Amino acid sequence: MDAGAAGMDMTNSPRPNSDRQRKPAWLKRRLPAGPIYGTVCQTIDTRGLHTVCQEAKCPNQWECFSNKTATFLILGSRCTRRCRFCAVAHGPKGPPDPDEPDRLAAAAAEMALAYVVVTSVTRDDLPDGGAGAFAATIRALRRRVPQARIEVLIPDFQGRMDNLDIVLDARPDVLNHNIETVPRLYAAVRPEADYNRSLALLRQSRRRAPEIPTKSGLMLGLGETEAEIRRSLADLKAADCRMVTLGQYLQPSPDHLPVEAYVPPEAFDRWREEALSMGFAQAACGPLVRSSYQARELFQGLPD
Repeated sequence: MDAGAAGMDMTNSPRPNSDRQRKPAWLKRRLPAGPIYGTVCQTIDTRGLHTVCQEAKCPNQWECFSNKTATFLILGSRCTRRCRFCAVAHGPKGPPDPDEPDRLAAAAAEMALAYVVVTSVTRDDLPDGGAGAFAATIRALRRRVPQARIEVLIPDFQGRMDNLDIVLDARPDVLNHNIETVPRLYAAVRPEADYNRSLALLRQSRRRAPEIPTKSGLMLGLGETEAEIRRSLADLKAADCRMVTLGQYLQPSPDHLPVEAYVPPEAFDRWREEALSMGFAQAACGPLVRSSYQARELFQGLPD
């Protein structure tokens, strides 16, 4: 990091959320629902699939669906963990659906996708943590949409690197795993996860498959300090992570963690400049940025 980037003052950028029911103007967006949006929803429903766009109440789902893109959610719609920022339901039921990879690939072909993002609920109840389902989905996509690039957003597999190898052996184009927040806040935000375990997964992915770029992301507005954000970015860079995303945390329901601060767009712009100055190949930073938002554009911007 150069001295100018390190010395940027963003201390006063976050604005305290004194009225938790009101969002600033930059978080309000028009919903571009139209015929394409409806067609995508129908395809997803007809194939019996889930998307993280819908399950996690992503604010970008209307834009992405209208642009014929979606982040598919495999292994069901219920998670074994209870992260306090996430709207996905708890308590998975039953084993993975063996037909899901083929149904997902058929939907991707029907939607003529050029870039497919696949994520999952966390399934700590499965011996492989769901790694086999990721691999099967990648292979099915290669058969049905061979021209498409494939990004996977994986859980931490409880630190089992043999399960990481199962995914890497299927050759995704991008491996994404979010650290989500700074280490001090893990006990409150991700009590069943471990910051260093997530960093180790990213580090090992690059060591085991250096040709596959890695990606990670953080939510801002949970009470983290600027020094902590900077430290986490440095940790990701030390783990050889090539792409990073920073977005605003939004409280999905009154039962979830409250927003501690709304971070304005200009602060996100400065974080992007700082991330690039630290050596990340790509950085997407903005209030409505999520880990898979404009994933294709981020990947295409990677240097050879």
